[in-house]
Amino acid sequence: MNEERALRRAVCPGSFDPITNGHLDIVARASKLYDTVHVAVMINKSKRGLFTVEERIALIEECTAEYGNVVVEAFHGLLVDYCKERDIPAIVKGLRAVSDFDYELQMAQMNNGLSGVETLFIPTNPVYSFLSSSLVKEVATWGGDVSHLVPEPVLRALIDRLAKD
Repeated sequence: MNEERALRRAVCPGSFDPITNGHLDIVARASKLYDTVHVAVMINKSKRGLFTVEERIALIEECTAEYGNVVVEAFHGLLVDYCKERDIPAIVKGLRAVSDFDYELQMAQMNNGLSGVETLFIPTNPVYSFLSSSLVKEVATWGGDVSHLVPEPVLRALIDRLAKD
């Protein structure tokens, strides 16, 4: 009997303003474990980002094109609703430090309690353990070299955006 295997899907959520090499490391590793990885770009109307949601999506699509199984979309609202609408049973999150764990564990337990969605934690590559989008933006704003922290398309976009501001 030849039964179809169910597709394994997961989501990597975040604001990704901008996406960093640390984010990409987690997405790349998740793409090896799942048939489809959704990168869900949070829309937070109360927060003005450096890049628009559309710009972030375009940058992420360019940076993840080589994986072949990554879908990038915006989302607004509860992540569990995003998962339910797409039949996604797992959330993949990177953990940089113990301080991340406290918050992320609470979120994972809440999400599981609300919908049964599981959260899988992947330890961040130690090379990126200090890395955040906020830190990248701050260093880049002051003219620091962030070329080793973000993919090339993001570096170009950062330089261009900061030159205009």
